[in-house]
Amino acid sequence: MATIEPPTRIAAQRTDETRSTVWSLEATAPVGPQIYKALRRLIVRGEFSPGTAMSEVDIAGRFTTSRQPVREAFIKLAEDGLLEVRPQRGTFVRKISIAQVIDARFVREAIETHIVRELATKSDARLIRHLRLQLEDQAAIPIDRPDDFMKLDEQFHWTLADAAGRSYGWKVIEDVKLQMDRVRHLTLRSFPQQKLVRQHTAIVDSIERSAPDEAEREMRQHLQLILEDLPSVAAQYPDFFTPST
Repeated sequence: MATIEPPTRIAAQRTDETRSTVWSLEATAPVGPQIYKALRRLIVRGEFSPGTAMSEVDIAGRFTTSRQPVREAFIKLAEDGLLEVRPQRGTFVRKISIAQVIDARFVREAIETHIVRELATKSDARLIRHLRLQLEDQAAIPIDRPDDFMKLDEQFHWTLADAAGRSYGWKVIEDVKLQMDRVRHLTLRSFPQQKLVRQHTAIVDSIERSAPDEAEREMRQHLQLILEDLPSVAAQYPDFFTPST
């Protein structure tokens, strides 16, 4: 099993990012990857709404850098499905594809149900203690800090993949779940934190009981939650989505 680092106790901390932090760059790190990660985060979080025009000059000015690393970041973001380059018209934040959200959920379910089945066939008290601490942190997040909860949710799912030795599987999940995360950020005002904590708890309980069928069922139900929210979110923000067909 992969080595598990001590849990990060962030429940009592504010992790909100200021605009000055978002647009600042570390002097000792490559510029291009920093810009790419910052823009990717802003698009996924909805800071740049679907359909927003993106200017290399404007973004370079905000980061106080040249256009070249911004252009490189734009190319990678287009490959991620987050930007759309329209010849003679410009570059725009791509709308959320309902079909891609559904496909991404399918891929996540296929990988993560297999992960929890593997974990439930072993007995690992240290892992269970680690996950219980994470559940405590999740439950302690105030309802008005959904961004912080999403960070802990990400940590929880990564921990499961790491414990199963499925780091590549987690990389695949990270690559495909961008559209899912965009939908989740649109639901932050009605984010079902308590329900998610209960579902996470049920997954951990199943792993602790060494019940692989139950663990798979709980994870499947957990990851299908987005399918319940997707129609209402798409109806609420019709200009942000492309049709499912």
